[in-house]
Amino acid sequence: MEHQINKYYKTLELDKILNMLAGLTSNEESRRMALALTPETDLERVRYENLKTDQALSLSVQFGTPPFTAFKDICTTSARARSGAILSLRDLMDITVMLRQIRDLSRWYDSCENVETELSYLFSQLTPNNWLLEKLERSIISETEISDAASPELSAIRRKIHRAEMQLRETLDKMIKSKTTQQYLQESNVTIRDGRFVLPVKAEHRGQISGLIHDTSATGQTIFIEPMAIVEANNDIRLLESKEQEEIERIIRELCSDCGDFSEALAQNYRAVTELNLYFAKSNLAAKLNCSMPEITDDGVISLKKARHPLLDRKKAVPIDIELGGSYQSLIITGPNTGGKTVALKTTGLLVAMTMCGLLIPVSDGSRISVFDHILVDIGDSQSIEQDLSTFSAHTNKVIEIINTADEHSLVLLDELGSGTDPVEGAALAVAVIRRLMSSGARLMVTTHYQELKVFAIDDPDTENASCEFNIETLRPTYRLIVGSPGRSNAFAISESLGMPQDVIAAAKASVNEANTRLEEVIGKLEESRSELEKQRDEIRQLKQLEKEHEAAINRERQEIERSKADELERARQQAMSIIETTKAQSNELLDELERLRKEKDKKDFSQNVSGMKSRTKQSFNKMYDTANPVSNSAQDDDYVLPRKLRRGDTVYVVDLQRKGIVSGDPDGSDFVYVQMGVMKTKMNISRLRLEEAEKVSYTGKPKQGNRAARRAGAVGVKAERRGKMELDIRGCACDDGVYQLDAFIDQAVMSNISTITIIHGKGTGLLRKAVHQRLKNHPSVKTFRLGVYGEGEDGVTIAELK
Repeated sequence: MEHQINKYYKTLELDKILNMLAGLTSNEESRRMALALTPETDLERVRYENLKTDQALSLSVQFGTPPFTAFKDICTTSARARSGAILSLRDLMDITVMLRQIRDLSRWYDSCENVETELSYLFSQLTPNNWLLEKLERSIISETEISDAASPELSAIRRKIHRAEMQLRETLDKMIKSKTTQQYLQESNVTIRDGRFVLPVKAEHRGQISGLIHDTSATGQTIFIEPMAIVEANNDIRLLESKEQEEIERIIRELCSDCGDFSEALAQNYRAVTELNLYFAKSNLAAKLNCSMPEITDDGVISLKKARHPLLDRKKAVPIDIELGGSYQSLIITGPNTGGKTVALKTTGLLVAMTMCGLLIPVSDGSRISVFDHILVDIGDSQSIEQDLSTFSAHTNKVIEIINTADEHSLVLLDELGSGTDPVEGAALAVAVIRRLMSSGARLMVTTHYQELKVFAIDDPDTENASCEFNIETLRPTYRLIVGSPGRSNAFAISESLGMPQDVIAAAKASVNEANTRLEEVIGKLEESRSELEKQRDEIRQLKQLEKEHEAAINRERQEIERSKADELERARQQAMSIIETTKAQSNELLDELERLRKEKDKKDFSQNVSGMKSRTKQSFNKMYDTANPVSNSAQDDDYVLPRKLRRGDTVYVVDLQRKGIVSGDPDGSDFVYVQMGVMKTKMNISRLRLEEAEKVSYTGKPKQGNRAARRAGAVGVKAERRGKMELDIRGCACDDGVYQLDAFIDQAVMSNISTITIIHGKGTGLLRKAVHQRLKNHPSVKTFRLGVYGEGEDGVTIAELK
């Protein structure tokens, strides 16, 4: 059966796909592995192989395709080196290429940010040998030359040879330039014979130059003589050359020994690299064909979404949707010739076979492929002249083989079943074959022109009709596969468009029996209804898409308006607060100046004027704070009355800002109070606030505790005197309570990014001040601290700068 199985895959053109895959490999072993791929029938094995291919594609997309070069099989070579054989420089260069490939591939994987995949076990087998690679690269220049850097001894020998040759040439040049010698020479050039330097002497003057004769010219007119003056120098060079060759042989033996020591590792690395090359060749093929990984099962269900035949031009091929094995067991495809029926069969069979080979397939997401034990195919003309078989006989022999092989784990693809014989008998035989294959449990796809098979598909619940769409207006196929609707052959329309005489067309129509005519009319009406429904469906889909886009645009616009509104309000509020703070700083400077004048004059009426000025200034500031926020007060409830007087630590709701805050100080006489909202503290009128009775928290934002220390901490007075400063008033507190409140206060200031704080501890006995200073000195968040100066409270306050 193996020969027949291979024949079926060749009919599906799987061999062409494997040849495309082999063309993407970089070495002979990976190419051989690609061409030797066969569909796997084990579900878990198929899933595992597809997963590795998919992960190779993901790695290539994310980190670029890994570097693969044309390396050769070095397993045998390295094994020979291990046994003591001397390798050629060509063999050593092949090992160098392999070592370089291992290094580059390992570096590439190291750059992949430790991504774990099913290919990691192969990458883990790579063991770069930089020492051996560097030694080989340093030693070998080409297949015939060893580098001077191969060893210090070789480099020294070659330097000596070079110096000796230079000295010898200088001696010969002097002889050539000598007028006495020049007249005896055939030409003024130094020549080498048998590796020794000689002079070309005229034959008639051979006795004029003393030396050793090494050769004569073809004409006998020139004799090549080694002058006695350079014989010793030539002998030295030949001796050095002999030492050079011995050192080269020693270097090669050493390199072969080193390669032999790592032969097992080299063989393991070679196998890992060839296998990796195959998987990344699969991923490159997937990228080239725009493939993806389907869901893989073994339940016999095939669901292909926008499937394309991988050998057709991607720009011209029309994607098709194919369903088989779910709600129906067999699919009968009808339609005109050249409409795409056979392509649909081949696409289904080829994509199933590719998946079983561990290859991704050109389908869209949501596709599903089942693994089968057999893919049985009868497609194309099987007429055999040698065996004296007609087309019908050849097809029948194939169908008999398929019937004898098919079972519940088989996919059967039959093209033009029952053709090539009498239509009535052929149709009856086709129906009988389909029934027999269905009884064996096989999944079945059949193409046909027979009306009887269309009727069979309508009557049988396990069989579904499908048609290749044909545009009757242009008289050209669209190549779309329409499942659920039988197709018309349109033979009359096509023949008429090609120029068939009208009387012939009329006679043919008259000879068609009434039942067939009615069936064709019904199919035609179904086609018209289907086309109209598809147009309506497309229009509804477009309207829904427009509706979603419009809704998304409205939501984006609304969000943008909300963001712009919030940004404008915050910008206006910040500008107003900046103006107030600037004005307040200027006023404080003026009041400080007045205080200094009062101390100088110390007049009663002058002091009263200053106090009155401060009161008026305070009232003015309250009004400015109230009007600083350009927020509409329309949302406020004029009838609301606070249930009680606000206290420090109360949670309040700011109506116009629609935010919650915490009261961080007692209200002053003008109904103004400081409210902390996040890191921002604002002074506002109590008419804008609503008391949140159920959510009382301290200024730190934590629920109040019942113990005395927590109540003391919740009573910390916090108010903003200037931007970037906060004050803590602990006058009258015991030392331990004061220090406890100070710690909580510093923590809040650090969280709010406050750089400078003021601690009001009063003068008194000085014990509380001493405790505060001791704590500030040891606190990790305090940078420096000092007593207040005139205008800040002098010895009654301490100013601390935080880190």
